[in-house]
Amino acid sequence: MQRWQHALHGQGWNSLYLGNHDQPRIVSRWGDDSPAWRVRSATAWATWLHGLQGTPYVYQGEELGLPNTRIHTIADCQDIESINFHRAALARGDDEAVVMHGIRAKGRDNARTPFPWDGSDQGGFTTGTPWLAAHPRRAEVNAALALADPQSVFHHYRQLIALRRQHAVWVHGRTALLWPDHPQLAAYVRVLGVQRLRVLCNLSGQPVTFDLGTEAVLADAQLLLANRPDAPARVDGGSGPITLQAWEARIDLGRAG
Repeated sequence: MQRWQHALHGQGWNSLYLGNHDQPRIVSRWGDDSPAWRVRSATAWATWLHGLQGTPYVYQGEELGLPNTRIHTIADCQDIESINFHRAALARGDDEAVVMHGIRAKGRDNARTPFPWDGSDQGGFTTGTPWLAAHPRRAEVNAALALADPQSVFHHYRQLIALRRQHAVWVHGRTALLWPDHPQLAAYVRVLGVQRLRVLCNLSGQPVTFDLGTEAVLADAQLLLANRPDAPARVDGGSGPITLQAWEARIDLGRAG
């Protein structure tokens, strides 16, 4: 993603995406889809993606933080790729438990379940029998609940999309990566003249403490968006090391420090 940011800046325009109909659900693949961390990790990944230069794509269900479905046996699959892989793997003597583990984690049917509009039997998608079974977590993850909850993944996406329209640096600024080798922290600064947009994301389930380098310090910084309700309004000001909690993400706007 960072190579694309550098190579296309001023030359082309990025298509930004995390998932699609051929990929498992992002919150399950790279986040944490447990009830405790599903919302926080889904919004952390959304924050990281939407701060980059380009046009972000939101694949259906991603804006809900929809996790992978439950695939018990190969009979639960409709995806021909998974079915053929299963058949070929067993024919060469692979352990079926290992084969199914891979299909559950990365099978394409994870992203093809009917969209859960509500928590009803078929999730409000149909009154008939859908091609794939309704999502097993539709009672807790559905559009109706998301719209009613101001802290939902859905409303975080709405805020990200709205903010992108308000700040020129978000559209035109180049992307400068921060701490590229850090094992937990995904961070960068968008630069347009003296304007700076800073994106800090802890893409892990453990807190991370770090020092802001010169390039990351903002003058007149203001918090635009965070996925933690009690996030501090400022993380600059010479206060020493700062800590991001598990799956915490924030976007700050300011000037070159």
